[in-house]
Amino acid sequence: MEVADLAGKIFSTWLTLMLILLLPSAFGVSLGISELYLKILVKTLEWTTLQIEKGVPKESALKNSASVGIIQRDESPMEKCLSGLRGRDFELSDVFYFSKKGLEAIVEDEVTQKFSSEQLASWNLLTRTNINFQYISPQLTTVWVLGVIVRYCVLLPLRVTLAFIGVSLLVIGTTLVGQLSDGSLKNWLSDLVHLTCCRICVQALSGTVHYHNKQYRPQKGGICVANHTSPIDVLILTMDRSYAMVGQVHGIGLIGTIQRAMVKACPHIWFERSEMKDRHLVTKRLKEHIADKKKLPILIFPEGTCINNTSVMMFKKGSFEIGGTIHPVAIKYNPQFADAFWSGKHTMMSYLLQIMTSWAVVCDVWYMPPMTREEGEDAVQFANRVKSAIAIQGGLTELSWDAMLKRTKVKDTFKKEQQKNYSKMIVGNGSLNS
Repeated sequence: MEVADLAGKIFSTWLTLMLILLLPSAFGVSLGISELYLKILVKTLEWTTLQIEKGVPKESALKNSASVGIIQRDESPMEKCLSGLRGRDFELSDVFYFSKKGLEAIVEDEVTQKFSSEQLASWNLLTRTNINFQYISPQLTTVWVLGVIVRYCVLLPLRVTLAFIGVSLLVIGTTLVGQLSDGSLKNWLSDLVHLTCCRICVQALSGTVHYHNKQYRPQKGGICVANHTSPIDVLILTMDRSYAMVGQVHGIGLIGTIQRAMVKACPHIWFERSEMKDRHLVTKRLKEHIADKKKLPILIFPEGTCINNTSVMMFKKGSFEIGGTIHPVAIKYNPQFADAFWSGKHTMMSYLLQIMTSWAVVCDVWYMPPMTREEGEDAVQFANRVKSAIAIQGGLTELSWDAMLKRTKVKDTFKKEQQKNYSKMIVGNGSLNS
């Protein structure tokens, strides 16, 4: 009887916790628990930083917290670097400039480092970020052990339960809504299911999202483009507004089950693998979607892959050549509480386990004024203009490189561009900008 009573008390306590967390998040209401939790975290991490500063020599701390790279680069353009060293004709000394640039790329290229986790100024009590600091003091070790117990024995079970409830409700809810005939009731119920389930899933990550400039929230018939850090970007954005997703069909597994259920309730745009390679077919279906001003805005991540929360890389032009209004959105995560970046080196389940055993997911989302293609502006120029606006708003570094370089080799066009610029200097056709 005592065991049964104990099990009953544990179950009732667990159920109460679930209701306290589930119901407010489902209705988008805050009871102040997340805010209190973050305040305690901030105070704890500030105390941790002070302990580290006391226990680590000043020179070592400065070295570890430095945000500069391995080498110091000269970012001057080719024309400026060579102008003071040469005449107009080819000189053998020009080889040293290209050799220097090649060695810099080998030691620390500016693309590869964007696909590794963002460096922290101080340790956030997560083992996976404790690269620079070793044993400091018994007090700090005790706090770290308590943190492990809290994250794995208390937060993780709660989060897994909430995530299971959120995903289950999404599949069941969208399947049921999908049985209704098309109309305003079906659209309203579909939005309700998507918003509610995404809020529960974000709560499963102890997520706190700050939305700015809500008057610029993407509207129906438009295209929402955002920088891409993590698969949970979709949850973060859909927590505030429903979108039509674009992506490749997953035939089997959990993601495939979710896709088949979602598309019944909402006109998401899923492509077969063979169709994704057909640009004309993709463009046609996207144009058909945005032509209907009653349909949800399309959510697209033009980089095509995840970047590590510090930069924005080249936007693919496809999203910007189909016409329509572009609604830029900038997303920036706070790395102090969790590393939201997904490098693709680990499975989705490993990544979700890492996120669920972190302290919390905290991020800012900035909605920006809608943008349209200007007269005389091609798709590439438009994409670059939108990318620059997102980078400035989110405080991110803007890079011109294609993010797919982490999977493919450098295109010949990049090499030929450098050869072309150098040739202009050799033949004396003026500056590189002419």
